[in-house]
Amino acid sequence: MSNAQFLKKGYRLLECIFFSNCFYGLCAVALSVEATLQQGFTLNGLAYYLITFFATVLYYTYPYVRKCPLITTNKRTNWYTRNYAWVCFSQLAISVILLVSFGLFLWIYPAEVSAMAIVEWSLILVFPFTAALYYGINIIPGKCNIRKIGWLKPFVIGFIWAGMVTIYPVLFHNIIHRQNYQFTRVGLLLFVKNFMFITVSCIMFDIKDYATDYINRLRTFVVKLGLRKTVYRILVPLSLFGLFSFICYALFHHFHPGRLIFNVIPFILLIVAAISLCRRRPLMYYLVIVDGLMLVKALCGSVAILYF
Repeated sequence: MSNAQFLKKGYRLLECIFFSNCFYGLCAVALSVEATLQQGFTLNGLAYYLITFFATVLYYTYPYVRKCPLITTNKRTNWYTRNYAWVCFSQLAISVILLVSFGLFLWIYPAEVSAMAIVEWSLILVFPFTAALYYGINIIPGKCNIRKIGWLKPFVIGFIWAGMVTIYPVLFHNIIHRQNYQFTRVGLLLFVKNFMFITVSCIMFDIKDYATDYINRLRTFVVKLGLRKTVYRILVPLSLFGLFSFICYALFHHFHPGRLIFNVIPFILLIVAAISLCRRRPLMYYLVIVDGLMLVKALCGSVAILYF
């Protein structure tokens, strides 16, 4: 096999991982593990993380299977066009797996589920409901679609992800162990931390769609402010605020230097990535580098809590 053929196959594998949203599923699992460890709980079983992975892939792939996309200049859309039959089959298989999993959970833990408090039910339902609003659900008198509110999109995505990776793992742990969910200061701070980190990443990702959003009059931050103002007035200040807030918290609680350093790395990379977007970048850069920051954050946070 020549080097050109090897690189071509490697790029196709890269496309499969990132375009199919499997990487998002991996990030969701990694962030869930990080938040669980940081809140002082034992990890859930393999089944929980498989469900987290499959649910994430299902959700992010949903827009592409509602109807067969046409060939465009977007490489990801074209990938779905070429693999539409396979993607539809995988979505159906994942849906069946999730339904069976939820059914088994209700069958194995009926007493634990019936003993859940209103607060716990609210926490379970609020994030899927918000996720449904993001794509659009039919309500009286019309259709509510948060994606059409450009400036709000990143905050909604950040809220959904923060709930899924910060609250759900602990909530699931408490349900199966017949313990009430308790709001803690650490849990709240981690929720805010994940919310801010992912929100900033989403604003960065909107830069990729600037031209399309401008044509469609979708008022994202980059459409309203322009590229450089978005980077230097929104992304960098928010990242610096998160960085210094964490440093103050870590110093006040006497974190080990190693633990402090590992948790600071993702924020520094977030700032570097934001500034790098002042230059035009290809789609794969956003998928690998910008989205990859979530995985880096999860790995750094897990190492920090396990070894320091």
